[in-house]
Amino acid sequence: MNRTYPNPAAVTGPAVIPAPAAVRFRAACSACRGRFELAATALRLAIGATSRTTFYAFTCPECGASVRRPAGERIVELLTGGGVRTLRLHTP
Repeated sequence: MNRTYPNPAAVTGPAVIPAPAAVRFRAACSACRGRFELAATALRLAIGATSRTTFYAFTCPECGASVRRPAGERIVELLTGGGVRTLRLHTP
C-alpha cells in the first residue's frame, strides 16, 4: 500500500490554534452575599499611587450593587494578565 502525504509547504490557509477557555474571575457581592464568576469585561481595575488607591470594581449581576475592593500586587497581576481593563490614576 502506497500512501501519499500532502507536502507541508503546499498547505495554505491560517494555522488552527486552539484558544483557551474565556478567562473568568470569582467574585462575591458584599451587599447581597451572592457568589458568581465574572468575565474580564465585567471588571475594572484602577491603579493608584498607593495601595489605598488601587482597587477593582464591578456591578453585582444579582442585585445591581456597585462593588469596590482593594487590589494588592498579586490581584493586579492576575487581573491585568486576564485582560481586565485598567485605568491608571494620576495625582496632580
